[in-house]
Amino acid sequence: MNKTIVILGTQWGDEGKGKIVDFLTKNVDFVVRYQGGNNAGHTLIVNKKKIILHQIPSGIIHKNVISIIGNGTVISLVSLIKEIKMLEKNNIFPRDRVYISPYASLILNYHIAMDLAREKKLNSSAIGTTGKGIGPAYEDKVSRMGIKVYDLNNLHVLKIKIKRALNYYNYQLVNFYKEKPIDYKTTFNELAESADLILSMVKDVPKILYKAIENKNSIIFEGAQGTLLDIDHGTYPYVTSSNSTVGGVCTGTGIGPKALDYILGVSKVYMTRVGLGPFLTEVFDEIDNYFFIKGNESGSTTGRRRRTGWLDIVLLKKAIKINSLTALCLTKLDVLDELQEIKICVDYKISNVNSSVKKNSFLFLYNTLENIIPVYEILPGWNTSTAGITSFDSLPILAQRYINRIQELVGIPIDIISTGPSRNDTIVLRNPFKV
Repeated sequence: MNKTIVILGTQWGDEGKGKIVDFLTKNVDFVVRYQGGNNAGHTLIVNKKKIILHQIPSGIIHKNVISIIGNGTVISLVSLIKEIKMLEKNNIFPRDRVYISPYASLILNYHIAMDLAREKKLNSSAIGTTGKGIGPAYEDKVSRMGIKVYDLNNLHVLKIKIKRALNYYNYQLVNFYKEKPIDYKTTFNELAESADLILSMVKDVPKILYKAIENKNSIIFEGAQGTLLDIDHGTYPYVTSSNSTVGGVCTGTGIGPKALDYILGVSKVYMTRVGLGPFLTEVFDEIDNYFFIKGNESGSTTGRRRRTGWLDIVLLKKAIKINSLTALCLTKLDVLDELQEIKICVDYKISNVNSSVKKNSFLFLYNTLENIIPVYEILPGWNTSTAGITSFDSLPILAQRYINRIQELVGIPIDIISTGPSRNDTIVLRNPFKV
């Protein structure tokens, strides 16, 4: 039986990972977040009420689960404390069940200011970040100028580090971006006021995880964003600032790859992305409007309308290889219920024979992207509601055929299918913990 399971996105995020983590954590001991920050949102429906989590792992909804925020994350203390208070208002009490790595980096107000200033300066060439300061916070981590959670232990040293950082940021904000400087006292006080609460949740994460593995406890590692937003393997530069692929689990928590038993990739049965960047199967007609309305395609973090398109098997197979996926989970099947026909991109072709891009290569070279054309396979729609169905055999035959065709194309099993937003709107073909 599997005891350590990774759940990550295979697309540009927003695949419905939060619901799947929530669904599988009923009898789990730990849920671990290993990368990203509050630029990701996991939407859960609990007792018909929507709860959106940005930093605390989804497992916190269950009283028996310990939620861990690993060293690979970047943490906004303002956002985290708001999240804690929001959960407490919903009778969920996280303070004793959230463990934070002392080596996680902090997102401060000057990171947010820099993020927004850059996007404003770039104007039409902007990357389309969430404006949460994620990129600058990771830059500070890499340049060894970052503030870590453990810095809250020594406020004297913290003052020195903040002053050094603000000298660097304010010079740029004022002289290049023509923005207002960030006030030192505001920055420091913001941290000092939350220090005691945050430090009370700090734990030795690798030690806890290795002990859990030794004791055969069950662990879910929860990814943020998706494979195609990975800083190294995504559609660069329109990506996030961390490794959202499976390698981020090891670097972001301190456990080794041999400790991972099962890796589940989550994919919508169509595709979406927020912000700019290449999207070969994107639709712009009434189908886009249909996906937007039927799929409620607004970003859970930014509220921005998501771009929509048909499922791209070429990208999905890339995600399978990069992450060594054990199986797939398909989400939002019910969104396709009213379509007369459904397209699946099964290949790419090159319109310009002189192009240096090889067929099916996923080389997103921007000077040749316009010459890449998706090749579609068209399947008939089922025109019957699948919402809330919990058995594969109860699905319409054409819906079964669609799912089976995806499985044939990608070459790995589909273990879970989501047929609606609620926890129980789920078909389990194979339980990841019992495979």
